[in-house]
Amino acid sequence: MKTNTETGSGDRVRLDRIDTDYSSAKRPSEDDIEAEKKKLSRKLEHLQEKLFAGRNRSVLFIFQGMDCSGKDGTINHVFSAVNPQGVQIHSFKAPTDEELGHDYLWRAHRYVPERGYIAAFNRSYYEDVLITRVHGTVDEDRVKKRFGQINDFEKMLAENGVEIVKIFLHISKKFQLEKLIARIENPHKNWKFDPSDLAERKHWDKYQECYEDVLSECASKKLPWHIVPADDRAMRDLSVLKIAVDTLEGMDLSFPPPVPELQDLLPELHKERDAEAVKGD
Repeated sequence: MKTNTETGSGDRVRLDRIDTDYSSAKRPSEDDIEAEKKKLSRKLEHLQEKLFAGRNRSVLFIFQGMDCSGKDGTINHVFSAVNPQGVQIHSFKAPTDEELGHDYLWRAHRYVPERGYIAAFNRSYYEDVLITRVHGTVDEDRVKKRFGQINDFEKMLAENGVEIVKIFLHISKKFQLEKLIARIENPHKNWKFDPSDLAERKHWDKYQECYEDVLSECASKKLPWHIVPADDRAMRDLSVLKIAVDTLEGMDLSFPPPVPELQDLLPELHKERDAEAVKGD
C-alpha cells in the first residue's frame, strides 16, 4: 500500500488536500503492522552494516513537522534496530551565539554524516525559511534566495556522496490539540510540554503556508519530500521504515571485497584453537 506522498513533480503542494491519517479500509491490522516493521527493521540493520563497512557514501534523514508531529519518536522507533555506532542524531534548537555568527547553513553542514554513517536531523536548516518567516525575522526576498541556496546546498551534498531523505510528518490541527492536552493532563508527560507550543499553535495557518512553499520550492524528482501521514503513530513508523529501507536498497550497497592475505593467518589461529581445546579436555 502507498503510505506517503512524494513531492517534486513541479506542482504546488496543498497540505489540506493530503490526509493526515488512514481510513480503516486501508489500514492493516496491528499484528500485520508489527510483523512488517520487524521485517523492515531487520533489513535496515543489514543495509546499515553494508553502508558502514563500505564507507563510500552516507545518508542524511531530515525530519520536519509541526510541534507534536512525533519527530523524536519516529527517529527513535525507526533507528532503534541499527547499530548505534553508525547513526548520528542531531536536534536543532534555537541557534547559539556562535551559530548566529556564521551563515545559516553552517550549523547544519558541520553535522552532515561522514561516509559510512547515517544521520537524522530533528528539524534542520529548513527552520530558517519556516519559523523565521512566520515571525517575520527574514523578508520575502531573502526567503526566496534561501530556497535557491538550500537547493544548491543539497545538490552539492548529493553530488559528493550524501543520500538525502526529506520527511515531513503531516498531522492535523485537531491531533496536535489532543497531544498538547495529553501532555498537561498526564503528570508523566508534563516534561514534554513547552508553553511556547501554544504560542506557535496560534500561527498554524501561516506555518502550513510556509511548509507548502518549502515542500514545493525545495523538491525535485531526485530530492523529493516524503509527506507521511502522522496522526497514526504505528503507520507513521512503518511508512518511514519503508522509506529508509527503500532508500538504502536503492543505493546498491555492498561489503568490501575479501582480503586474500587474511587467509595466511588462519593456520596459526587454528593451531591455537586446537591447543586450547586440548587444554579444555
